[in-house]
Amino acid sequence: MSMPTTDRRPSAPLGEPAAPGPAARRPSLAHTARATRERLAAGGFMAPAVLLVTLFLLAPFVWTVHRSFFGDSRTTPFSWFDNYALFASDPALSRSVQNTLMWVAGTVVLPFVLGLAIACMTDASRFSRLARLCVVLPYALSGSAVAVVWNFMLTTDGAVNQVLNTFGLGSLAQGWLLTWPGNTVVMILANAWQATGVAVILFLVGLQSIPPETIEAASLDGATGWQRFRHVVLPQLRPVSIIVIGMSLVNGLKSFDLIWVLTQGGPGRATETLAVSMYNETFLELRPGAGAAIAVVLTVIVLAASWVYLRRQLDVKGV
Repeated sequence: MSMPTTDRRPSAPLGEPAAPGPAARRPSLAHTARATRERLAAGGFMAPAVLLVTLFLLAPFVWTVHRSFFGDSRTTPFSWFDNYALFASDPALSRSVQNTLMWVAGTVVLPFVLGLAIACMTDASRFSRLARLCVVLPYALSGSAVAVVWNFMLTTDGAVNQVLNTFGLGSLAQGWLLTWPGNTVVMILANAWQATGVAVILFLVGLQSIPPETIEAASLDGATGWQRFRHVVLPQLRPVSIIVIGMSLVNGLKSFDLIWVLTQGGPGRATETLAVSMYNETFLELRPGAGAAIAVVLTVIVLAASWVYLRRQLDVKGV
């Protein structure tokens, strides 16, 4: 008489988990397949953006880097770092670097200070809407339109000199766009006139997001107006300040249209920045190798400055 057989598996020793059976493995396989499908779907949605960035940003940059190591004709052999050595030997490029540094300093400090001051003064004033409109309106104009307006004001027989002569201050009249570094300074002021608008908008958004309870608590503790601004308002505006300074930094490094319409980099090449020098070397002087080298240096400066600034801000915030 045969005994019925049963499917007996050796039991797992005490303290050790039992091996998963087929039924336990099926959910794991289904989860893996679902995760794979989700990754493929996400990759499909991202593929057009990655393709466009590669086609219109990365590929031209790689070609520019490659072109910077060659001379100015298609048949010129590999020239190593000759084009980059122009920054040390060409006085025009040395002046271009100086102008770029001046533009960075001016386009970061002026919009930040003026934007913050105007935002604080118009946040709760009676005529705040009209004042904000007057400040923000220039930001809606293109750089070329702003340059046309300021060219009308800054030429030798322009509006500024005529006003000075009218009020008996003719000794102060001058050719504002003819001598360096005054011409660079007045162009920075023209740029600040346009760029302050967006800083005002961003700072107003930041001011309206500050909880009023914090300011009231500081007032109850006996803090003066300046103390409330310095220790309560300004720290809460740090995220907005990061955005304003970052935008101003990048815009200052790549300024072109305002300079080109006002002076075309002149007189001579005295008011060129790196962006204007890149255009001038490539398309007017017909030196594409030198223009490519300037473009690479400008790109590296923009990326390095942005990375250092953002890294410092993130470290301060503890991120």
